Parts: sequence; C-alpha cells; structure tokens
Amino acid sequence: MMAAVAPSDRPAAVVARRLYRGLGLVALVLVVGTVGYVMLGFPLIDAAYQAVTTVTTIGFREVVPFGTSEKIFTMVYALTGVGAILYTLTTLLETLVEGHLGDLWGRRRMERDIDRLTGHTIVCGWGRVGRAASHQMAKAGQRVVVVDLSADRLSDCPYPHIHGDATLDQVLRRAGIERARTLVAAVENDATSVYVVLSARVLAPGLTVIARSRTDDGTKKLERAGADRVVNPQRIGGDRIAAFALQPHVVDFLDVAMRDSGVEFRMEEVTVGPGSALAGRTVRDTRSKEGGGALLLALRGPDGAFQTNPASGTVISPGDVVIVVGTGEQVAQVRSDAAVRR
Repeated sequence: MMAAVAPSDRPAAVVARRLYRGLGLVALVLVVGTVGYVMLGFPLIDAAYQAVTTVTTIGFREVVPFGTSEKIFTMVYALTGVGAILYTLTTLLETLVEGHLGDLWGRRRMERDIDRLTGHTIVCGWGRVGRAASHQMAKAGQRVVVVDLSADRLSDCPYPHIHGDATLDQVLRRAGIERARTLVAAVENDATSVYVVLSARVLAPGLTVIARSRTDDGTKKLERAGADRVVNPQRIGGDRIAAFALQPHVVDFLDVAMRDSGVEFRMEEVTVGPGSALAGRTVRDTRSKEGGGALLLALRGPDGAFQTNPASGTVISPGDVVIVVGTGEQVAQVRSDAAVRR
C-alpha cells in the first residue's frame, strides 16, 4: 500500500511553504509593531514608519522622544522583528543557492498546464507498465498526466506529472480527474490499484478506468471495484509468446498496423456518432470508393457484442464501434463520416 504522503512534501513545495511562512511572519511583525506604537500614542503613519525602521535596523531616528515604555517596547520588538527578517532572508538565500526557486516556478507552471487539460489520460504509476502505456498514448497524440509517489522516478518523466499518493482524492483532483477521459492504474500492487479504481470511480463516474493486475484474484477484485478493463501483463506476455510461436507473421502485422505510424495501412476503432454521415449506411458503402475504401473488419454494438467480418448489407447504427483497416487517408475519411453532425 502506498504511504499517505501529502502532495506538498516535495522539495520545491517545502521551500515554498517556508518562504510563505517567513513572509507572513514579517507581515505579522510589521502589523504588531505598528499597532504597538499606535497604542503608545504615535500617529498611524509615524507608527508604521517607526516599525519599519526598527525591524529593518535602519534606525534613522525616533519619530518622537522615547520614554521608558517606548524604549522597552522597541527593544523587545527589534529583537523579535530582526529574527523574523533574518529567517526570511536565510530561506530566500537558500532557495536561490540550491535552485529550488526554479523547481517551484516549474511546478507552478506545470500545475497551470494540467489545470487547462481536458480529455486527457491520468497514468497512476511511473513504473515499466506506466512508462510504456504513457509513451504509446503520447505517440498516438493523447495527452498524459502521470501520478507517482516517488520523486526519483518522476525525475525523468517527460509529461506533466503530480508527485503524490494516487489513492488520495486531492491528488487525483490535482491531476484533473473530473476533466479526464481515461485513468490507468499501473501502481505497485493490486491492493493499491483497488483503492485507486474506487477513488476514480467515485470522483468521476463516467471515466474509463483501466487497471493493471498481477493475479487472477486481483483481476476479479478490480472488476468489482469498477474497472472497465483489467490487464494482466504476465498473462498477456504468455499469450504473445504463444502467438509468436504459432503465428508470428499475424502478430507482426497487427503490431505494425496498430502502432507503427510509418506504414501505409492502419487499424483503428471509430465510434459512430448520432446524426453522422456513417449512421444508417451499410458496410458495403464504407468499402466503396465514395465511402473512403476502408476495410471494415468488425462491428461492436452498444450491447458489447462483436460482429466479425459483417455482411456487406449490414446497417451501421449510431453508437456502434467500427474497426477498420486502411490507409491513413481512408481511416480519416471514416472518422470524418462517423463524427457527430451539428
């Protein structure tokens, strides 16, 4: 289970917290000094002037002649105020020398970028599976936000990222879960993945949640927790080994068609929108030159059932998912025809 580490426990955030604390302390000292001198009978502007010159050790002169009360208050105030000033200056100097200020500004800029994202994918876990999934999605043009508990692992992450515990609601909110399209739970163990899935499902009921599982029992628990898809890398690895042993050319073709953007043919899925040009047409129409010429391999209806190699007279309905193979231009034509018409 991930330890409940607060999102602010990062070096840049710790320094920022110390800076804010120091600046707040300086402001408080100036207010206390001003109020104190006003209570001693100083006019407001003179009281503020005396407080600033005292706490900054400038000490031009006393605004009015000091009596015993004024002298005692000024001595106590000077010792307290100088300490606050020195603490703030030391923190600022440490920030500049150690380079945390750049990290802090970079973090703020990254958080603003994340706040502007919509329809992105949140990848929880920057391990081998999370890295591979992130790279593949980014390659396909999908925007990615990574969440991980380890600052060391995130040091080489090229995508916007959040350092924190993905099981915590506030961390997922910082990653923009309410605006995200998909969440991938690729954390260290199945128990943590269950927590991530439960949190994601509560915060964003319409989110597509994909989880990595290490065991068959974990797969069942993740499905019950609300994961839309559960992937077991060990099982998939075994299946691919067997597929390479039995039908290596088929596997190579599928890999190239789905992942290699440099090849002529692509295999993609397209959802048919209501009112689109593709809704109500037949499979034969999509295969014609006027329909783009793409090869429609399968249809999947809203009930989840597949129709593989559908008959040419099969009518395509709104909400269907069509799996097509064709050139980039042909697939783009199908996407255009399937888009919702406004």
